[in-house]
Parts: sequence; C-alpha cells; structure tokens
Amino acid sequence: MGIGMTELLVILVIVMLIFGAGRLPELGAGLGKAISGFKKAVEEKDRNITPPAEKARVEAAQKSEAQQGGDGEAKKS
Repeated sequence: MGIGMTELLVILVIVMLIFGAGRLPELGAGLGKAISGFKKAVEEKDRNITPPAEKARVEAAQKSEAQQGGDGEAKKS
C-alpha cells in the first residue's frame, strides 16, 4: 500500500493549485532544509547518549574527586 505515481501526480497538482508554480521551489527548499535539520538533530542526539555503565563510572569518578578536594581544603586551613 505505497504511494504510486498516480497519487504523487494528484498531490503535485493540488499543491500547484494551492501555492502556484512560482512558490514550488521555495517550498521544496524549505522542506529539504527541514529534513536535513531533523537528520542532524537525530544524529547529534545519538552521539550525545552515554551508555548507563559509562555514565555511572563518570559520576562515581566525579564524586570521588569532589570528596578528595574537600578533604584537601580542610587540611590546608
């Protein structure tokens, strides 16, 4: 149940009647930019996701550093 050539032509005719032939390039460019922006956002989000085990290790290291830093400052005073 995909979209065939006939359905695409009907959609194109309706779009041309609504927006006019002059605005079709603008609509196509805007749609292309929106799709590429969406793809970039999805790829960036995938790169920023940290596995849970790695996240737990990083948080433990940060807590350890914070505790060592607090002890060192207390000894200096």
